[in-house]
Amino acid sequence: MALYFSYTQKNNMRAIWTGSIGFGLVNIPVKLYSAIEESELELHMLDKSDHSSIKFQRINETTGKVVPYENIVKGYKMDGKYIVLSDEDFQKAMPEKTKLIEISSFALEKEIESIYYEKPYYLEPDKSGGRAYALLMEALKKSGKVGLGTFILRNKESLCLIKLANEVLTLQKIRFAEEIRNTKDLDIPKDNPKAPELKMALSLIDQLTTPFDISAYKDTYTEKMMKVIEAKAKGKKVVTPELKIVHSKAADLMDQLKASLETRKKAS
Repeated sequence: MALYFSYTQKNNMRAIWTGSIGFGLVNIPVKLYSAIEESELELHMLDKSDHSSIKFQRINETTGKVVPYENIVKGYKMDGKYIVLSDEDFQKAMPEKTKLIEISSFALEKEIESIYYEKPYYLEPDKSGGRAYALLMEALKKSGKVGLGTFILRNKESLCLIKLANEVLTLQKIRFAEEIRNTKDLDIPKDNPKAPELKMALSLIDQLTTPFDISAYKDTYTEKMMKVIEAKAKGKKVVTPELKIVHSKAADLMDQLKASLETRKKAS
């Protein structure tokens, strides 16, 4: 199985790559789109004195002059000298991976730890690939498996998996094992919990357990920050709400668990 890509565009959503999924001998033309968009506020850096926008420039370290973007090249420092690399040089290293994604195996998705997940992309079929696209979706759904492979994006090799999400084929970038930091330097307690404490903790977890619904979680900070911005724009005084952090008076862990359970019972 393989994926082949090149650059293209679409009306509102901009396709990052176009190409095809090779599913055995079946060829599925597809377009690749980013599946996420940031929800954070777009803030600009300003000069405090007159609120003029701050601009960044690419400066030649030797001459101090601004370098136009088209005159900037990439280089690797070796033995005190820079080896300048062109786009063709990057393709020469592994030409097959700059043009396709080779799916080397399939696995159960539950075997892949969430810490490896990076960025998701949507795969949309071209007009001629709809039937084969639907076939691959159904095959992944029935098998409960995902396809794994590697490809090169922006001069960096990445792991990826092809999976079904929201009734769409999704390309999910995942991290290499070498990119995950080792936990051996962390100071993790080795204490064994007492049986009554563990039982109480499990009861608290049961009380707080509900069916997962992503729509129930909102970016409330951005929403409230916009209210602060709108108030300042109207010249209104923004009052900072008093932050109250309530600490349990009980020093004993068991007492804290009991108090937590009681609080939940009263709330429900």
